[in-house]
Amino acid sequence: MLENPPLALYVHMPWCVRKCPYCDFNSHAAAAAIPFRRYVEALVTDLEADLPMAWGRPIGSIYIGGGTPSLFPADHIGTLLDAVRARLRVRPDAEITLEANPGTVERDSFDAYAAAGVNRISLGAQSFDDTLLKSIGRVHAAREIHQALESLAASPIRNFNLDLMYALPGQRLEHLRRDLAAAIDAGAAHISFYQLTLEPNTAFAANPPELPQDDVAWEMLQLGTEMLTAAGYGQYEISAWAQPGLRSRHNLNYWRYGDYLAIGAGAHGKVTMAAAGRIVRYAKHRHPGQYLRGTQSGDWLAQRCDVDEGERVFEFFLNQLRLRDGVSLDDFGARTGLPWSVVEEKVGRALDQGLLSARGRRLVATGLGWRFINDIQQIFLP
Repeated sequence: MLENPPLALYVHMPWCVRKCPYCDFNSHAAAAAIPFRRYVEALVTDLEADLPMAWGRPIGSIYIGGGTPSLFPADHIGTLLDAVRARLRVRPDAEITLEANPGTVERDSFDAYAAAGVNRISLGAQSFDDTLLKSIGRVHAAREIHQALESLAASPIRNFNLDLMYALPGQRLEHLRRDLAAAIDAGAAHISFYQLTLEPNTAFAANPPELPQDDVAWEMLQLGTEMLTAAGYGQYEISAWAQPGLRSRHNLNYWRYGDYLAIGAGAHGKVTMAAAGRIVRYAKHRHPGQYLRGTQSGDWLAQRCDVDEGERVFEFFLNQLRLRDGVSLDDFGARTGLPWSVVEEKVGRALDQGLLSARGRRLVATGLGWRFINDIQQIFLP
């Protein structure tokens, strides 16, 4: 029987100093002054339009992503979070994350973000090597990463993530070894360690740089696995590593096929309406200008649709298979509203091929399955 899963809130801030050539997120270079106050007002009005989908349901996490949310001054972030708390039941222990890029925060400004209600930071370092940062179009240098880390250390915020990329143009194993050592020495509670990929409709896709060969990228992944494990980090998702007890609750909610309200330009949401037997996905208008006009028109939605049974199956397995803990058999019925019989044949195929193994009430990717996770996910395509 379909049940309402845990609920989170995603807030999208669409502006950056400059669009990175590898980025396929909905981000826009800030050509002029960012309309901070007007955008926050639009976010609050947008949230009010979404409230009927979430009456009475508590919020376990808030994630302010982008773009570059740290372009927004802390007082505007505080205004937003106060407005959210006035309209939703935010749990007292909610995880509240702000994405920040080095070079977009002033020294000690994390104190102000903490005072505004932020208790977790996700810092987009990507590399500690100036040459590699330049090769991927980042606007910051290694010096600014260290300044941001000093600012974090001087603030009350102890729970922070560092983004670290590998297989960058011109990167060698010794470069990555230094990057990993710097990230570990920084004391990050969480490290997102992921390979640079050339996504469609990006500058790098149109004009590809020379990247390390596949065998070198594999060696880099192995090096990262060894160093992070030795430093006490546990891999709980394909690209997510955390110290004990410090996994990202917001991201875990995504991967467990939870619900999330979404506000902001281009934000995507998913909400279960258990009493009606429905799961709804929706997206807001992508362009900031069109989104801001929603304050007057009340037109926020770019699309909205019900998730049908075949899509529920695929989405559930697509997300839960990313987790080292694997797929929860108990979650399947509650999160999709479907009987296990609809996937028995597909699960049997993955078991027979040695891609999955059964462990109590969970299905876990085998060593082979973890290497070919996309092949398992394709088995569950509608």
